[in-house]
Amino acid sequence: MLEIKISDQKAQCEIEFITSVEGSEDEVILKEMNFKDVFFVQETRKLYIKVENHDPDTLRESAAKAVRYIKKLPFESARVHLCGGRKGIEAILMGLYCGDYVFETYKTQKEESPLREVFIECGCETLGVVLEECRVVASNIFLVRDLVNTIPNEATPSYLAQIAKDKAQELGIECSVLDQKKMQEEKMESLLAVARASVHEPKLIHLSYKPKTSKARLVFVGKGLTYDSGGLSLKPADYMVTMKADKAGGCAVMGIIFAIAQLGLPLEVHGIIGAVENMIGGNAYKPDDVLISREGKSIEVRNTDAEGRLVLADCLSYAQDLKPDYLIDLATLTGACVVGLGEFTYGIMGHNTELKNHFEQNALQSGELVAQLPFNSHLRKLIDSKIADVCNVSSSRYGGAITAGMFLAEFVREENRDKWLHLDIAGPAYVEKEWDINPYGASGIGVRGCVEFAKSLVEEK
Repeated sequence: MLEIKISDQKAQCEIEFITSVEGSEDEVILKEMNFKDVFFVQETRKLYIKVENHDPDTLRESAAKAVRYIKKLPFESARVHLCGGRKGIEAILMGLYCGDYVFETYKTQKEESPLREVFIECGCETLGVVLEECRVVASNIFLVRDLVNTIPNEATPSYLAQIAKDKAQELGIECSVLDQKKMQEEKMESLLAVARASVHEPKLIHLSYKPKTSKARLVFVGKGLTYDSGGLSLKPADYMVTMKADKAGGCAVMGIIFAIAQLGLPLEVHGIIGAVENMIGGNAYKPDDVLISREGKSIEVRNTDAEGRLVLADCLSYAQDLKPDYLIDLATLTGACVVGLGEFTYGIMGHNTELKNHFEQNALQSGELVAQLPFNSHLRKLIDSKIADVCNVSSSRYGGAITAGMFLAEFVREENRDKWLHLDIAGPAYVEKEWDINPYGASGIGVRGCVEFAKSLVEEK
């Protein structure tokens, strides 16, 4: 991870964000070269990045672009000129950190960059605090990216459970793992059905951060499908590629709770991750099966590729026993959400408009793109079943992201109705091209938004 230091030390090159060439040190040459976007002046060893304004979103993306550019040059250190006030500085730091990420685990030849240090300096008294917060959040985004990018023949449910245990021990927080036998005792038939055909035993990972003083209890629930073949409702070959990313919600939950623990926020936080592999075999669960969930509700299965909601149904049930003040699930749940919102935005759903607005505001402030999707009674009718309490897929192809969210709502108890949010992160969790501060592959989406939301609860109370 890139080392960013508060220092007046001279660097081998500089990075400067400018809205206009007028008044810049290299004004003449920039005008001569018709500067519009990015330009490195060799004589002064200065990289200029053109920005439309000092809006945090603009600065964050520009900082990521800058560090990617500098890494290709023969310099070990760079000085960055900060701008945009506290929010702008925070954005630049997050862009520098996240733009530095690469995933080369499976490459025999790594791309080596000489860049090791970035120096920053400004008159902001809280710069040290901002820098440390950004470093913590970025390091956990890196963890999530690494886990999501890890291949399915390595990243099994047991692998995720071991990573969670090791990191929890390092941070001094609790981690318990329920194995198949324990989940049978918990009557998690919905989750266990999905896992049935896999040679890899499912795991329910429960992480707990309990500081001495707490202002609220948050429970995050994550879909951890380490691989999703679609089950007997088999995915086409093209759609099966990238399904290692179906664990992104569960991995994000790890990053969220670890970041909150490292920041020392006075909040009790639990992370519940359903780590499961959905495969095919003679004992696979089938369309036409009826499953009894942990909540006691019966589910008619009409498509085994709508498996994430079956895992989350039992995880949400388990999570509610913890009596949360806020209950938030994260899942790469539906392709319909990607169709509706595009690859870069995730959906927010739930019953509580005030809570949805609050989360949306904080997620946007963190730099994550979000949009609310509305529940309505007409869409709810589409998951009715003639033979069970609810069907795992809608009778219509339209509004699939919302009907999936409304399926989950069936397993949220009345007393928790207004405490619950569902985040469908299917679009931005894994994108096969570089975008914003994210590389090819896993983005670590959800970490920034949920940590910012958690911080807001501390500030409010």
